[in-house]
Amino acid sequence: MQALHLPVMVAEVIDYLVTRTDGQYIDCTLGGGGHASRILNNAPAGRLLGLDLDSTACDEAEKVLKPFGERVEIAEGNFADLSVLAGERGFAGVDGVLFDLGFSSMQLDDAERGFSYSNDGPIDMRLGRDHGMSALGLIAKSDERSLSQILYSFGEERRARPIARAIIEARDAGRCRTTAELAAAVVSTKPRNRNKTLARVFQALRIAVNSELDNLRSGLAQAESLLRTGGRVVVISYHSLEDRIVKQHFVRAERPCICPRDLPVCACGRKPTLRILTRRVVRPRDVEIAGNPRARSAKLRAAEKLAPHDN
Repeated sequence: MQALHLPVMVAEVIDYLVTRTDGQYIDCTLGGGGHASRILNNAPAGRLLGLDLDSTACDEAEKVLKPFGERVEIAEGNFADLSVLAGERGFAGVDGVLFDLGFSSMQLDDAERGFSYSNDGPIDMRLGRDHGMSALGLIAKSDERSLSQILYSFGEERRARPIARAIIEARDAGRCRTTAELAAAVVSTKPRNRNKTLARVFQALRIAVNSELDNLRSGLAQAESLLRTGGRVVVISYHSLEDRIVKQHFVRAERPCICPRDLPVCACGRKPTLRILTRRVVRPRDVEIAGNPRARSAKLRAAEKLAPHDN
C-alpha cells in the first residue's frame, strides 16, 4: 500500500541520513510513512522508530510499514519528548534522526483539522487532536495585543495589529467560529495579497497552538545527544522561522569557541559537537516541484555528530 503523502526530497534524505545498512534510525515526524519506508529499504538490516503526535498518521503509517515487521516501531508522541520515547524503546546511540516539519496532504485536506483556509471547518489546528488548546480556544482567550504578537512573531505578518483587531471583533460578534469565518475576518482588512496573508495568519495560530518552535529547539538538542559518533541529523523545514532555528543550532554546535573575541585565550574550553554537511541549504529539484507543488518551500539541512575529541 502506498502512503497518502508524497515524501519530500527522498533521495537527498537517504544520501545524507543513511550511513549504515544495519543502523538505528528515528523518524520524528512519521506522517504517512513515506520517508520511513525508504529508510528501511536502504537499511535492510536496520531498525527504525517512527514518532508522530497525530494518531491518525500513526495508524496510516502502520499499514504502510507493516511489511517491515519487527524492524519498525511506531509511537504516538511529541518529538519534544524524544529522549524518553527513544530510551523506552531501546533507541540510544542512533545513526540518524530525521525531522520533516511539513504537513501531510491528509492533514491539510481534512477540513475537520482546521489547518487550511481553503476548507471550511472547526478552528482546531492541533497536531494531536486531544492535546492542549485548539486555535479557537486560543482566539477566545486572547486580547488584541497578545493576538497581534502571535501573528507578528509566528507569522511574520507586518499588518498584525489591524488583523488581530478584525479577528477579535468578529469573535465578539459571534462571527469567528469556523475557518471560513476566520478567513473572512482576515480578508476584511483588505490585505494586498489575500492568500499570502491568510497563510501567514493560519501558520502563526498553528505554531502557537502546537508550541512548534519550542518543540523544535528541544527536539534538535535531544536528537544530537542520541546520535552516536558519525550519526547524522537531517531536517526539512518549510518556513523561515523553522529554518533559522535549525541553521543556528547547527552553527552553534559546530563552533569550537564561544568566548568574547577580545579574549586572548579561550576560557570556555568548548569543543564542536557537530559538523555541518550542507554549507548551503538544499532545495527540491524542479522535477520534484512539478510533481509535488507542496515541496516548493522545502529546505533541507544536515549535520554529523563528531567524536568528543574532534576539533
